[in-house]
Amino acid sequence: MARWCYRHRLVVLLLWVGALFGLGFAGSAAGTDYANVFSLPDTDSKRAYDLMEKAFPERAGDTDTVVWKSDEGSVRDGSVRSRIEPALRRIAAMEGVGEVAGPYSGRAGAAQISRDGRIAYAQVTFTEQANAVPKELIEDVVGTAQAAGHDGLQVELGGQAIARTQEPPQGTAELVGIVAAAVVLFLAFGSLFAMLLPIVVAVFGVGLGMLTTMLLSHVTDVPEVAPLLGSLIGLGVGIDYALFIVTRHRRGILRGGQPEDSAVTALNTSGRAVLFAGGTVCIALAGMLVMNLRFLDGVVIATSLTVVLSVLAATTLLPALLGLLGTRVLSRRQRRRLAAAGPEPEEASGLAARWSVYVQRRPRSIAVLAVAVMAVLALPVLSLRLGATDQGNHQESQTTRQAYDLLAEGFGPGVNGPLQVVVEGTAPQSLVSGIRSTQGVAQVAAVPEANGVTVIQVVPATSPQDERTDRLIDRLRDDVIPRSGAEAHVGGVTAVFKDFAQVTGDRLPYFVATIIALGFLLLLVAFRSLLVPLTAALMNLVAAAASFGVLVAVFQWGWGTELLGIGKEGPITAFLPVIMLSLLFGLSMDYQVFLVSRMHEEWVRTKDNARAVRVGLAETSRVINCAALIMICVFSAFVLSGDMEGAMAGIGLAAAVALDAFILRTALVPAAMHLFGKANWWLPAGLEKRLPHLAVEPAEAPVEKAASAGGASVIHGYIRTADGAAAEGVAVTLLTRGGRQLDRVTALADGSYIVAVPAPGTYLLAATAHGLGSRARHVVVGEGPLVYDMELVGEGEVDAVN
Repeated sequence: MARWCYRHRLVVLLLWVGALFGLGFAGSAAGTDYANVFSLPDTDSKRAYDLMEKAFPERAGDTDTVVWKSDEGSVRDGSVRSRIEPALRRIAAMEGVGEVAGPYSGRAGAAQISRDGRIAYAQVTFTEQANAVPKELIEDVVGTAQAAGHDGLQVELGGQAIARTQEPPQGTAELVGIVAAAVVLFLAFGSLFAMLLPIVVAVFGVGLGMLTTMLLSHVTDVPEVAPLLGSLIGLGVGIDYALFIVTRHRRGILRGGQPEDSAVTALNTSGRAVLFAGGTVCIALAGMLVMNLRFLDGVVIATSLTVVLSVLAATTLLPALLGLLGTRVLSRRQRRRLAAAGPEPEEASGLAARWSVYVQRRPRSIAVLAVAVMAVLALPVLSLRLGATDQGNHQESQTTRQAYDLLAEGFGPGVNGPLQVVVEGTAPQSLVSGIRSTQGVAQVAAVPEANGVTVIQVVPATSPQDERTDRLIDRLRDDVIPRSGAEAHVGGVTAVFKDFAQVTGDRLPYFVATIIALGFLLLLVAFRSLLVPLTAALMNLVAAAASFGVLVAVFQWGWGTELLGIGKEGPITAFLPVIMLSLLFGLSMDYQVFLVSRMHEEWVRTKDNARAVRVGLAETSRVINCAALIMICVFSAFVLSGDMEGAMAGIGLAAAVALDAFILRTALVPAAMHLFGKANWWLPAGLEKRLPHLAVEPAEAPVEKAASAGGASVIHGYIRTADGAAAEGVAVTLLTRGGRQLDRVTALADGSYIVAVPAPGTYLLAATAHGLGSRARHVVVGEGPLVYDMELVGEGEVDAVN
C-alpha cells in the first residue's frame, strides 16, 4: 500500500484534497446540530425533567438574562426605566426572540427587583436552543441592552446563548498549537519541508474528522464539546504518528536508501506501530461506553473518528507527500553531507546515551526520586470534587461573569442555580411548607399546576457549585419529600449535574478496571511478559493520579488561574476523568510500546536485560521526548479555546503527557526494569503456548542500502575498555579480507556500534581509538545479525586499519 501511494502520489493527494473540500462544502451547507444531552436513566433529576417537559412543552427555547444595576437611587426611578424599557421593547421585537419578561409589569415582575431596589433583571426567551440561535441575533441583543447603560447604570447579560459572543474565533487554539508544534519540529528536523509534513498530515486528519462530526451531529446526539476534544487529541496523535514515520524515513535516506525504498520501509515498520498505537487509542476511547452515559457516546464517536482518520492520513497521504518531496525531506546541510561523504549511520543523541548509562548505574535513586515527585503531584487528587462549571467560572472581564455576580449580589447566590421540585398532580401544602422550613433554602414559590404537573421553584441560599447545595438536594430527596408523603422529584441544572457526578463516580472504578485490564492483555501478548504489562498498568495509574493532582491544584484550588487567564476556580467537570483517562491510557500505550519494543528486540537477540534496557532507552528516549513536547504544546494551547472543559482537558493532558514521557517512560520504567532484571521477561511456559503471537513491528535490516541485497545483514555490539567501561568515540570499520572498506561508523557514548554487511561471509572488523590503540578480528557472518563485542586494552597493538 505504501509503495502504491508513493508511486501514485498525485492521485492520493487529489483524493484527500477532494474529500476535504467535499466534506467542507457539505458541512457548511448542512451546518451543525450539536446537542448537550445529559440523559441519566433511573435518576431523580431525569424523572423531574420528563415531568417538566410534560408541564411546559412550549418552553423549548433558550432563556437568557439581562441584568442592570443602578449605582445611585433605585432601578424603579424614571431615569433608569426610560433607558431600560425601550431597550427591552426593541429586543422583544427582534425576529427570533419569543418573549421578554421584565420587572416593570405585574406582581411577577416585582420579584425581579432586589430588596434594596438597586438591581433588576429581565428574562429573554429565544425561539431556538442556544446553539441554534443566529450569532447575529445574539450580538444585536447584547448591543441593544448594553447601549442602555451609562455612567452609574451597569448593564450585563448572561446565559448560554450570550456566552457564544465571548468565544474566541474558531480554530485559535488549534492554530496556536500547530505553530508551537511547528517550532519543535523545525528544531528537531532542521528542514522546512520535514517540519511541514507532520502538520499537513495532522490538519487533513483533524479537518476531515471535525467535518464528519458536524454531519454526524444531524443523525446522532453529539455534544458541543466533542469536536473540540476530537481536534485536541487528533492534532496531538496526528503530528506524533507522522513524526515517527518521517523520522524513520529520513534515517533510511541518510543511511543510503533510495527515497522510495526508504518510505516503504518506514511505513512497513513505524507505520505498523502507528496502526497498533491508533488502534489502542480507539479501544481506550471506546472504553467510555462502559459508563453507559449517552452524553459520552458522541464524544467517543468524534474522538475515535478523528484518530482513525489521522492514522489513515499517516499511512496513505504521508507516503504520497514523501514521494513529492524526495530527498528534500532532508535539510540542505544533510543533503550536501550525504553527497560529499556518502551514507552515514544513524546515531542516537549523545545526551540520550549518557542518560541511559546513568539510569543503569543508579536505578534505585532514580526510581525513588521519580516516585517521590509523582506522589507529591498526586496529593491534591485526594480532595477531587466532581461537578460542573458555569458562568460564575468565567473571567471577571466577561459580561456573563458580571451578570452572574450581579444576580448573586442582588438575589443571593442560589438564584443562578434554582432547583425545581416537580410533583405529578397538585403539590400538598405540607411539601411546600416543609421545603420552606428546610435549612439552606432561601426562597420557595409554587407555580400553578399545568398539564397535571406542579412545579415548586426552590432557590438555595448557596451557589450551584457549593457543597452545601449538594447537601440540600440530598436533604430534600431523603427527608423532606418522603416526610410529606408526596411523589416528587428534584430537578434543575444543578441537580442534573449532581446526579451526573454521582453516576460518574460510581461507575468510574469499573471503567478504570476495564481499560487497565485491556492494556495489560495487549502488552502481555505483544511482549510475552507478565512484569512488563503489570508495570505499565501501575504506571498508568500513577500518571493519572499525578495529572489529576495538577488539575485539582489549578482548577479547583485556583493555583495559577489568573496567570493562565481561565477564570474562577470550581469543581472538576464530571465527565472529564472518563475522557482524560481514556486519552491518557491510549497515549501511554503509544510511548510504552515504542520504548519496550526496542528493549524487547534487544532482549530476544542477546538475553542481556541490562543491555536491552540501556539500548532501548538510548535509542528511543529522544523521539519520545520530542513527540511528548509536541503534544504538550498542542494540548496547552487549548487554554485559549474559550471553553472551560477544553481548558481543563488541555492542561490535564499536557501535564499527563509531560509526567508520563519525562518522568515515567524515560526514568521510572527503565530504572524499575534494571532493578527487576531478567524477571522482566518471564512468562509461564503454559501461558506462552496459549498466547497468540503479535508483532508490533516486523524485523528489519537496520541499513536500507543492504536491504535489497540477498542475505544482507549487520554486525552490532559494544566496544569496552579493559575495566569494562564504555569506549566512546571509537572508529569501527568493516573491511573485506582483501582490505576494501565496506562501512565505517563511530561508536556512541555507551560504546554501541552497528555496521552493515552486504552478504554472508568472512570479514575484518577493526576498532581504533586515540589513547586506546586498535584491535582487528576476523568475523564470520551468517544469514542473521551477528552480535560481536570488542575490548580495547591500550596502546601497543597494530593499527589494522591504517
